[in-house]
Amino acid sequence: AKMASGFAKPGGVVRLVQENWAAVTGKLPTEVLWGVGAKTARKLAGLGIRTVAELAAADEGELARAFGPTIGPWLRRLGTGEVASPVSDEPRRARGRGKERTFQEDVRDGDRVRQLLSGLARELARELADVGRPARRVVVKVRFAPFDTHTRSVTLPQPTVDTDLIATGALAALERLPLDRPVRLLGVRAELA
Repeated sequence: AKMASGFAKPGGVVRLVQENWAAVTGKLPTEVLWGVGAKTARKLAGLGIRTVAELAAADEGELARAFGPTIGPWLRRLGTGEVASPVSDEPRRARGRGKERTFQEDVRDGDRVRQLLSGLARELARELADVGRPARRVVVKVRFAPFDTHTRSVTLPQPTVDTDLIATGALAALERLPLDRPVRLLGVRAELA
């Protein structure tokens, strides 16, 4: 589905099925395949495999030696169009939602950092309540000057949209970081139930 939608841009329709797979994809470079990135494509090219058709005709044993016993054969099946993943028309539901702020001037006071983070967490909690998606985990992101970024997380006792519980969770995660340096950015993300 992902490949077919790419072939149809900017607004057409392409039906990509087993019967036309080789004709449509055979001459294309391997990186057009969903799941083959630049690094894998380079490794395939090192084996003399540059097109989808060459990948489809590749020896599974050779691919298994190069990529491992699971990924190697999977790549060959990918080249033949045999990999069947379910296609759903269900709208994608976000797994998380977050807020972050970069400060014009570094924040040097730990109490001020806590206050700012609590405000961000409460703002995020109100958004979660508006969309009816409770948080099950809170992740805090802190970027210290000059650009050293750390994250810490806390699992909440139960999924919630309660502003106090989400803010408390964010502050508990923040306590796992030493606030001994100036803070350039603060962020809070909720992993949703």
